[in-house]
Amino acid sequence: MASHLLFCKGRLSFISQRVIVILLLCFFNIATAQIRYSIPEEMKKGSLIGNLAQDLGLDLKRLRSGRARIVTGDNVQYTELRTDKGTLVVNERIDREQLCGDVTPCSFSFEIILENPMELHHVTIEVLDVNDHTPIFKKKEIMLDISESANLGAKFVLDSAEDPDVGVNGLQNYALSSNDNFVLKQHVNPDGSKYAEMVLQRQLDRESAPQLSLKLIAVDGGNPPRSGTVNIEITVLDVNDNAPVFNQTVYKATVIENAIKGTNIVTVNATDADSGSNGYITYSISNVKSNVADLLSIDQETGVLSVSGPIDFEKDKKYELRIDAKDQGGLTDSSKVVIEVIDVNDNAPAISVMSFTSPVSEDSPPGTTVGIINVKDLDSGDNGQVTCKIDSNAPFKIKSNLRNYYTLVTDNMLDRESVSDYNITVVATDAGIPPLSTKRTFNLKISDVNDNAPVFSQTLYSANIVENNSPGVSLLVVRAKDPDENQNARISYILEDSDFDGSPVSRCVSVNAESGAIHALRSFDFEQIKQLIFTVKAQDGGSPPLSSNVTVKILIQDQNDNPPQVLYPVQTGGSMVAEMVPRSADVGYLVTKVVAVDVDSGQNAWLSYKLQKATDRALFEVGLQNGEIRTIRQVTDKDAVKQRLSVIVEDNGQPSRSATVIVNVAVADSFPEVLSEFTDFTHDKEYNDNLTFYLVLALAVVSFLFITCLVVIISVKVYRWRQSRILYHSNLPVIPYYPPRYSDTLGTGTLQHVYNYEVCRTTDSRKSDCKFGRAGSQNVLIMEPGSTGTMQRMQSEKSILDEPDSPLEVS
Repeated sequence: MASHLLFCKGRLSFISQRVIVILLLCFFNIATAQIRYSIPEEMKKGSLIGNLAQDLGLDLKRLRSGRARIVTGDNVQYTELRTDKGTLVVNERIDREQLCGDVTPCSFSFEIILENPMELHHVTIEVLDVNDHTPIFKKKEIMLDISESANLGAKFVLDSAEDPDVGVNGLQNYALSSNDNFVLKQHVNPDGSKYAEMVLQRQLDRESAPQLSLKLIAVDGGNPPRSGTVNIEITVLDVNDNAPVFNQTVYKATVIENAIKGTNIVTVNATDADSGSNGYITYSISNVKSNVADLLSIDQETGVLSVSGPIDFEKDKKYELRIDAKDQGGLTDSSKVVIEVIDVNDNAPAISVMSFTSPVSEDSPPGTTVGIINVKDLDSGDNGQVTCKIDSNAPFKIKSNLRNYYTLVTDNMLDRESVSDYNITVVATDAGIPPLSTKRTFNLKISDVNDNAPVFSQTLYSANIVENNSPGVSLLVVRAKDPDENQNARISYILEDSDFDGSPVSRCVSVNAESGAIHALRSFDFEQIKQLIFTVKAQDGGSPPLSSNVTVKILIQDQNDNPPQVLYPVQTGGSMVAEMVPRSADVGYLVTKVVAVDVDSGQNAWLSYKLQKATDRALFEVGLQNGEIRTIRQVTDKDAVKQRLSVIVEDNGQPSRSATVIVNVAVADSFPEVLSEFTDFTHDKEYNDNLTFYLVLALAVVSFLFITCLVVIISVKVYRWRQSRILYHSNLPVIPYYPPRYSDTLGTGTLQHVYNYEVCRTTDSRKSDCKFGRAGSQNVLIMEPGSTGTMQRMQSEKSILDEPDSPLEVS
């Protein structure tokens, strides 16, 4: 019944406090609240404490969506929050004496935390005492030695009883069994505890009663009351008429927390006027609680009070005890000792994790909450003041939103490609001297988003391929990397379609979408395509996808697949060209030049000229590089008029290709001199039958033209009689050969000179004047099968525009 009344009284106190909390919340508009309940100790598990949701004005949906939970730190969780009903019930047995000892009122606190948004509600549970303990004396019996000469009114302090209950249920009274010599007096210590003294009211008589046995009864104020008893055994001593006297009634001292065992705290001193054994004093601690008796001890001879156990400021901030001085005659005096405990910074802050989110997306904006932590320090004053910081250069910061609660948030943009995970070390440091700190490391992983396009390892890819390749041959492999991961880093290669030579480039090459390998789809011809340029795109598998392009250049390499082509002299079946060399030609006389080109390039187009066959190999030579045919000795009369040279033109390819040209040379000073000899030039098999007819016809035509030209020349000489030399021109049809103009567009150096040819015609070679150019002039004889016996003399003048090895042009 009493427990029920106390519980109701706590509920009424809670209702008044709730009204005050609601008014404060409305006035300050903050997301915190405090609430207080009162319950008796020893309630059964599951007993209702209160309707928390109703008392805090919270909706049950809010409790569930906010993930409402109880935060007790390292303490025992005595209560349980049932979010489905919003009630607070007992979770563990609550023993007030175990929880608070003799501290009153006794309470414990915890926080109710909600998220999204975060709310913190402070709940205090006051535990009310019930009378569940009996007063107990520490000793089974009290032994007293009292002199028979003890003065009336002498006081004898008795051991106190201990009752863990507090308030009304605690120790209230002492009672002494009936006797004739002593009465009992009760006293109250400053801390509220009670102790008893026996006062001598009738002189003792050792001879009549050497031993006395009494009972001391301790009674608490519970309903029903509980009591404890201890026997007092009194030994009556012989006369000792002076009791010890302390020089101070109260001793005050301090002791530092965690002082080592044996540390001296204070020295008490008492004197006795008696002499001898009656004046010998011993000291002892009396009227002290059991927990203090294990921490402090006194030297019974010197009176030095010292540390004998661990001193903890967090458990006891002050000790009060009584010291007894007792002589050999059994007379005693007592003095009070008050010891203040000085706090030492011996407790590092404790870090508790309320919530932590990992991984965090790399595109999270600054200020994103990563975790919530709670930091507490059991020390007091500056030793309990805590500051938190992040012990790294990570892009995070810590903020304090509520008391002892800190929020870990991002302070900058995150980049998974730079750092994929962070070890965030939170350091909590108190303000003690020296300060103590605690570290807690959180591993935070960063999740990927598709924020990086693929990047090719080269800005330009190039490869060489020899022409006339087989379709399907591999050209090269393009590679791109994407610093993203998983699907965002999966790269596909795509050929960007474009036109090349009028057709899509996809008809020429293909790209493997997975490996980036590029293959040729057709055979390439260097003479048609020198290079192929196209674009390849690398695209990742993100959403949306990102891509980048790279230019690929395929260079077609030349293959020696074209033989040299002879431009001059032209080999035709309808006419025969002969070069004329005068018999007065010196060594090195330029007969003619073989001009050839090769449509290949590079080494495949480097041409060399060799004399393969000759009528007289000792008379002519061919320039290896320029194809010039020159005399290598002086021409003599013994040399045959008809000379036939076979010149082979080879390129420098592997293997080399070649072409052969036949050069006819006439060694004579005039055309009639070689007329008979040149008839043999036309004795080819296909013209052999009608050669005679053509020669006769040619002689007739030449004779006619000669006579006509002679008449014209005589007429001209009448007007130009001062001129000693006149060039006669016949009007016979002459078919001069002009080699076409070629330019070496490929830079092969095969055409190195420009030739200009001039035609001189006469009807009488013995009277005509031959105009020769400089040392480089040459004569060309052309024989037509259809003009028998007709000789045509052509004088060509060669103009050398630049050095022999420089590029030339034929016109």
